Amino acid sequence: MRTIVDLPKEQIEAMDSYAKEKGISRADVVRQAVATYLPKKKKKFDFRNDPAFGSWEGPKVDSVEYVRKLRAEWDHRG
Repeated sequence: MRTIVDLPKEQIEAMDSYAKEKGISRADVVRQAVATYLPKKKKKFDFRNDPAFGSWEGPKVDSVEYVRKLRAEWDHRG
């Protein structure tokens, strides 16, 4: 997309200096600045793609009761 932007002389000079230092065009400087300024889009986590999803296919148990049994084992350590 093409666009026209009015910038103060100081910013144009700074942009030209940066472009010369990096060996890139003004347009590349603007593209990099916009890419840096805008927040990165975070990818939504899809648990179905997680390798552990569905890894426990054992008998259906009450999770609260299961955790209580596990913790009870900790109390009986010698």
